[in-house]
Amino acid sequence: MANLAHVSKVRSLYKRILLLHRFMPIDLRALGDQYVKDEFRRHKTATNEEAKRFMTEWEVYKDTLQTQVLEAMGNKKLTFGLDLSKEKLQDFQDEQIGQLYELMLESKKPNRQFDIQEEDTPK
Repeated sequence: MANLAHVSKVRSLYKRILLLHRFMPIDLRALGDQYVKDEFRRHKTATNEEAKRFMTEWEVYKDTLQTQVLEAMGNKKLTFGLDLSKEKLQDFQDEQIGQLYELMLESKKPNRQFDIQEEDTPK
């Protein structure tokens, strides 16, 4: 029964994050959606301790993104993300640092790898 509750919580968090990504520019949304999908898939076999930390960090991400989206509703100006503290970075494994660096590079490219048009944009 506890496993079903955990699965439900994971699915709910996953869906909420993807829903919040809809407020991002389309190229960042595609990048973010793919990253979230990969990370949730990668952690399907995580230990209990890893799963707790994983869920905690993604809850923080969801809460931060939700706050940023709500604040932007009145301003019509969206800003996403937060700077990571040195303490937080020191907790990361080398592989995670590499992923984070690649994600940062991709998000800062003037012509990102995604060539996506808005739905109402003529082709």
